Amino acid sequence: MADKTLSMRDELQQLLLVAAGAVPGALLRWQLGAALHDRDVLANVLGALILGLLLGLPSGPRLQLLIGVGFCGAFTTFSSWMVNSVDLISTGQPWAAVGLIGLTFGLGLGGAALGFWVGRLLGGFQRDRA
Repeated sequence: MADKTLSMRDELQQLLLVAAGAVPGALLRWQLGAALHDRDVLANVLGALILGLLLGLPSGPRLQLLIGVGFCGAFTTFSSWMVNSVDLISTGQPWAAVGLIGLTFGLGLGGAALGFWVGRLLGGFQRDRA
């Protein structure tokens, strides 16, 4: 059985890939929220679409770390989505909270499925041209 431990150099490379993706993801999320006063719907749905696309494409572990863990991990936010839902409930808007949860969940699932489908199409197209 092969040793699965990573060398210090490999761990550092992985850390740098995640960080290189996280910085633009966090900055874009911050600007998106500031510009649109969005309750995280757009960021979470776009993130689900990107992750679905990444899953559908034949991508390697480096791209998964950079885009999946780094960028999408910093761009999307489960905790803020839940806090926004609790805020709506605490201000007497429980149906708005249910709407926010349902809308984000439904659009996110649809975005992930669409991204996966597009990734599979593009991945198949790339394999056919090779």
